[in-house]
Amino acid sequence: MSKRSLHPRSLAAQAMGKIDPQTKGVVTPIHIATTYIRDEDNAYSSGFVYGRPDNETIREAESVLAMLEEAKAGALLFGSGMAAATAVFQALSPGDHVVASKVMYWALRAWLLTEATRWGLIVDFVETDDLTAVKAAVKPGVTKLIWAETPSNPLWTITDIAGVAEIARKAGARLAVDSTCASPVHTRPLTLGADIVMHAATKVLNGHSDVVAGALCARQDDEFWNRIKTVRKGQGGILGPFEAYLLMRGLRTLHLRQERQSASAMALAQRLSAHPQVARVLYPGLPQHPGHDIAARQMEGGFGFMLSVQVTGGEAAAIKAAAHVELYKRATSLGGVESLIEHRASIEGAGSPCPTDLLRLSTGIEDVEDLYADLDQALKAGHR
Repeated sequence: MSKRSLHPRSLAAQAMGKIDPQTKGVVTPIHIATTYIRDEDNAYSSGFVYGRPDNETIREAESVLAMLEEAKAGALLFGSGMAAATAVFQALSPGDHVVASKVMYWALRAWLLTEATRWGLIVDFVETDDLTAVKAAVKPGVTKLIWAETPSNPLWTITDIAGVAEIARKAGARLAVDSTCASPVHTRPLTLGADIVMHAATKVLNGHSDVVAGALCARQDDEFWNRIKTVRKGQGGILGPFEAYLLMRGLRTLHLRQERQSASAMALAQRLSAHPQVARVLYPGLPQHPGHDIAARQMEGGFGFMLSVQVTGGEAAAIKAAAHVELYKRATSLGGVESLIEHRASIEGAGSPCPTDLLRLSTGIEDVEDLYADLDQALKAGHR
């Protein structure tokens, strides 16, 4: 059977068929060397020179992710999601115009408002789920990048990737998509016209809350992609070999985990929609979600593991409910095998677009009946 005919979940489960070439072990070794020997003819026959720009373990993990994203130009791993995201902006030039999602990962938004503008980038924030607003914000010949996050954290709005890609193409801009909360299990932005896809690989790609990592994948091996490679090399922002090994271990079970997580998230969203202590459920899998039709078109096999609920009784009731969970863990981050709950406005602080009555839920792999029972008792406790 040709590997090209295998489903991505089969290829990921076996890490693209990679084995230890010396022992025939089914798991490849972790390569920790930082420097490599030069040959007698002054060449490096291994293809490796120094550990800062490249490493065999990292290259193996990158190849699995590139396969999952159908990234013809390959993938690059970074020491964090923020390192990956900011590398895209650092590959731009002073004076370049950027259009970015108004609702997005708060740390990146803060970086764009401070560091990016200090470097001379001009950033406008718009609702990228509104194609009319995106088109109005783009300046043909001046806008160099559109940055969209979909589903967007923590409101889970949905951006029409193909629609925004067409706007970017006509304006001579590139489209980068933060697909952390969809992952290649549900969405492959490059196949929809995006130029770059970014992942906070700390989250569901790794899935075990024990690695901080980021990733970029590209559709074309062009000048911009090579500038991003130069940024990573110059920053020393590459992921470590042990972390790359752990990430590759996570990618082996990505489909299995996320299919379970997404199914549970859908079940929770449906039941919580009828809960007396819940004013609103934000989840793109629900028919009443404003982005549901687009999500159904561009997401496959589910709508993701993330949802948010707005609690009746306001901020105080939301915080009290979060304090009373027993199975959920009250912690930041998302995408791990354990379910997490967070009062997001408390993390993001002043200026956050996040409603103060909102609780963000990251759905793990626990039994869904246990998860619902825990939320039910916590929501009731929030009103006592």
